[in-house]
Amino acid sequence: MLTSETLRDRFKAIPLVVGVMVVLSLLALAREKNETIEATAYGTGTQMGQNIGISLEIYEFSTPADRQLLADAFNKGQNQGLVNALTKMKAVGHISITGTLGYDVSFVRMIQTPTGRKIRFITNRNITFGEAWADSQSQAFNVTAGEFDLNDQEKSKSSGTLYPAAQIVIDKTGEPSFDLNQNPWRLSGVIDWKGTPGVN
Repeated sequence: MLTSETLRDRFKAIPLVVGVMVVLSLLALAREKNETIEATAYGTGTQMGQNIGISLEIYEFSTPADRQLLADAFNKGQNQGLVNALTKMKAVGHISITGTLGYDVSFVRMIQTPTGRKIRFITNRNITFGEAWADSQSQAFNVTAGEFDLNDQEKSKSSGTLYPAAQIVIDKTGEPSFDLNQNPWRLSGVIDWKGTPGVN
């Protein structure tokens, strides 16, 4: 049976519980906002006439150490070494492509340009069941990559390129180039929802 003293103790705890809930709510609101870049990808060459929506959410940008790690992995094991290194890296973003659930992005780099920024991303590509079942040669193109050229002065001039199925080749300066299984997709209608300044 509850005594008046027990009830008084419970009522004293209510302001403490409410205070904790308010603090947690404020912390959730103050959380860093991720940058999101949306675009429409238009097929080129044999994919001409096709288009899909893509969205890249950036949690944080990769560090120079991450870039060096990938370059070293490529030097040791070529494309497969790079894929293995990408698999072990933490997710720094997420890409969603119409018709897929999307997948985590392992490497996102920002490069300042005279008109804005260039955003490059690389991640290992999910191999479809059909590719694995047929033992398709496309399984060797196990990387998805892309680049956004963001123009902060004239936003309508922002553009980009998506490489849905590629192998990566790193040049002597540490910059990636791509051996493609299919033509690159042109990105336009780019919208950049900026994140928390100084973070992403």
